[in-house]
Amino acid sequence: MFAHITPYPGDPILSLNEDFQKDPRTDKINLSIGIYFDDAGRIPVMGSVQRAEAILAAQVGPKPYLPMEGLPAFRSAVQALLWGESHTAVTGGSIATIQSVGSSGGLKVGADFIHTWFPGSAICVSEPTWDNHKAVFEGAGLSVQTYPYYDPATGGLRFEAMCETLRALPGRTVVLLHACCHNPTGVDLTTAQWDALVPVLKERGLIAFLDLAYQGFGDGIEADAYAVRALTDAGLSFFVANSFSKNMSVYGERCGALSVVCPDAAQAACVLGQLKFTVRRNYSNPPLHAGQLVATVLGTPELRTQWAAEVDAMRARILAMRQRLHDVLQAKLPGRDFGYFLTQRGMFSYTGLTPAQVDRLREEFGVYLVRSGRMCVAGLNERNVERTAAAMAAVLAG
Repeated sequence: MFAHITPYPGDPILSLNEDFQKDPRTDKINLSIGIYFDDAGRIPVMGSVQRAEAILAAQVGPKPYLPMEGLPAFRSAVQALLWGESHTAVTGGSIATIQSVGSSGGLKVGADFIHTWFPGSAICVSEPTWDNHKAVFEGAGLSVQTYPYYDPATGGLRFEAMCETLRALPGRTVVLLHACCHNPTGVDLTTAQWDALVPVLKERGLIAFLDLAYQGFGDGIEADAYAVRALTDAGLSFFVANSFSKNMSVYGERCGALSVVCPDAAQAACVLGQLKFTVRRNYSNPPLHAGQLVATVLGTPELRTQWAAEVDAMRARILAMRQRLHDVLQAKLPGRDFGYFLTQRGMFSYTGLTPAQVDRLREEFGVYLVRSGRMCVAGLNERNVERTAAAMAAVLAG
C-alpha cells in the first residue's frame, strides 16, 4: 500500500544534531542547533520560570481544553509585550491574537489563513532564511519567492537591492521579515532602515509577516519590538508570529503566538474568528500549561522584572562570546576582517565558511556547524570558544 512513498531525507539541522549525538569524541562542539546554552553548556532553567512553575504547582486543579484561540491572560500578555499595554491598537481592540504551538505553529496558522483569504498572494522570503520557512508556506499551498538580503562580501545587508525587489512585487504579496536576530545570518535592519522600508511596504500594498522568535537577544526586549510597533504606527495591517522557546527557555512547552494587526476592531473580530476556525481544523486548541506558564511570568510584576534581567544576561553572554571569537580569529588571521561577528545580532552568525570548510571543521576538529556556514553563537562558552576560533582559523587558512 505504501510502496510509492519516498524516504524523508531528514531536516538538515535536526539530522546534523543527531550526528553530533552519535559522535564519540569527548571534545566535540555543537554550534548547529538553535538552542541557547549557558556557559556550562546546559539549557538554562530560568529563575523566573521556576517561580512561575511553583505558583502553578500550588494551584493544581482541573485541566480543561483551552479555547481555540488560547488562554485569555496569555493573549493579553503577548499584546502588552509586543506593543505595550497602552498602545492604541491594543486598547482599541484592532489586534487579533491567538496562542499557537510555538511560533512555528503561528507561521502555519498564518500560512493557512493567507492561502484561504488571499488566494492569489505569493510569499517572498529573504535570501537566505530559516530553512523551515519555505517548507511551512509551500506546505500551505503558497508560492515562495525570495528577495536579496545577505551580502557575503561584507557580511552585512543588501538593503537597497532588497527594497528595489520589494518595489517590483505585485500588491498583496506577503513579505516575510525577521523582526530581529535574523536566522540564519544574524544581520538585522537598523531602525533607520525599518523606517525606510515601511513606506515601501505601504506604497506597494504589501502584506508584512514578521517572525519574532528571539525577542530580547538582539538589542533588548523593548528595542527588538521596534519593527512591530513601527509598522503598526504607520497604519499597516500585518502578521507577527512570536515565540517564548528561547527567551524563556521553554522549548518543549511549544509556546508561541500569532497576532494580526487590523484596521479596526470589527475586522479584527472577523480575523480572530477565522484564525480560530483554522486552529480548529488543525490542532484544535493549544497547550494549557504553556499558556499558563508564560502568562504567569509576564503577568506577575516581580517575575516580569526578573525575567527581563535574565534575558539581558543571556544577551550579554552571547555578545561576550562574539567578542572572544572575533578577537582570537583576528589575532590568528590578522589579514582578514572579522568585524561582522560584532555587528551581527542574536544567536546566529554567518561565518563565511564554505560547505567544504564546514565539513572539514566537523570531520577534523569535531566542531559542528550547518553546511551553509551558520553558527549558533549561543553554543560557545568559556571552555570551547578559543578552540572553536583556532579550528575556524585553521580551516580558513587552508
